[in-house]
Amino acid sequence: MSVIQIILSIIYVILGIAISVVILMQEGKSNGLGSAIGGMADSYWSKNRGRSMEGTLEHFTRYGAIVFMVITLILNILLKMQG
Repeated sequence: MSVIQIILSIIYVILGIAISVVILMQEGKSNGLGSAIGGMADSYWSKNRGRSMEGTLEHFTRYGAIVFMVITLILNILLKMQG
């Protein structure tokens, strides 16, 4: 294994654990009976969701998953080139 593969593998494992933790920290899309009664009304919370902690977690999940997939492809290419 080359140094690049080792470094990417370590980043891959750490990123996988971090994504799992962030996904578990996020709230569900339906928050029980309150959301069923309230419907889909625009509230202050929904308008400013991107600036909240929930919005930050969603952004990290999205971009973390993209980086995770890119590292997966790179590691796959490196392993195929190795033989």
